[in-house]
Amino acid sequence: MKLIAPQDVRRIALLGAGTIGSGWAVHYLARGMTLTLYDPASDAEQRVRAFIAKAWPTMCRLGLSAGADPDAFRIAPDPIEAVRDADFVQESGPERTDLKRDLYRRVDEALPPGVVVASSTSGLPMTALQADLPGAARYVTGHPVNPPHLIPLVEVVGGSATAPEVIEWALAFYRAQGKRAIHIRKEVPGMLVNRLQVALWREAVHAVADGIASVEDVDAAVVHALGLRWALIGPHLTIHLAGGPGGMRRHLEHLGPSIEDWWQDLGAPKLEPQVNEKLIEGIEAETAGRSYDDLVAERDALLVEVLQTLKQARGAS
Repeated sequence: MKLIAPQDVRRIALLGAGTIGSGWAVHYLARGMTLTLYDPASDAEQRVRAFIAKAWPTMCRLGLSAGADPDAFRIAPDPIEAVRDADFVQESGPERTDLKRDLYRRVDEALPPGVVVASSTSGLPMTALQADLPGAARYVTGHPVNPPHLIPLVEVVGGSATAPEVIEWALAFYRAQGKRAIHIRKEVPGMLVNRLQVALWREAVHAVADGIASVEDVDAAVVHALGLRWALIGPHLTIHLAGGPGGMRRHLEHLGPSIEDWWQDLGAPKLEPQVNEKLIEGIEAETAGRSYDDLVAERDALLVEVLQTLKQARGAS
């Protein structure tokens, strides 16, 4: 399969313009790309323009690539028109296998030769999405973390029919677009980021359900301790440093049995009505009447501060 060089991509088709699709639009526009968007909703263009306008000052602060233009996109009347002259396709439609497969069947023959299609799916296996498509080898998962215009990570996962060179191409493409792309080598439900997230949340739910701590205090334990470290180093490196000069080896030798005991004591809560009510009441107390939009704005503003600080610190090191 002859593929365009990842760094030569200029025209991107976005299929789906919800929260994730709009976030991708902001990111790619800030990288100087030209976009064609398709979304069946009648208000798609209005929503996308509003999303871009709101996010663009933040992108200016984070830094724009040469040629970045918030207006460098058009809305296509159908998905076939959207992909007709694309160098790359990012699909961010609803999380339903039947809808994604129908969309892929519609665009597969219209795609230029060698154009890669990446799905933003957060959990659907690419093997099921690409099944029986003539161009199945070109399809790959490129899962962003929300919000995709701010969070750098992208998970790249191939299906059983994905060509190995397409996986390598996707990794190289996202890295060329300023992303931190990682290769998930096995299809599993939820991929990696979501599995790590729900693993921690399971114990967080257990802590509330079992009366160990309140919702607010559980969140504080992450924000004011674990999260500060995790913005800098991951869980394996955290354990390595906790072992002192002996590192991971010493930590496993001395604390491995204790950690296994803790694993055995971790909870396995069920999201039953009484547990759900505790979580809902707890989050209402923590948010103290702040609206969804206010919370998102606060999250994104603080995230930008963290990204800027890390960028400056790492750039100076």
